[in-house]
Amino acid sequence: MKLKVIVHEAEEGGYWAEVPSIPGCATQADTFDELLGNIYEAVEGCLSVGGQSGFA
Repeated sequence: MKLKVIVHEAEEGGYWAEVPSIPGCATQADTFDELLGNIYEAVEGCLSVGGQSGFA
């Protein structure tokens, strides 16, 4: 599955990312590498919650 992820630089330092196709799916991190790992976890979590509530 391919998803579009938008990465932003946080004003206070670090990064945050969002997945526009999954409402409320976002994460943050101090480094870009850490952000990449976090976004996989965030998508997994959002999809598992969505599946329980009938979203996915």
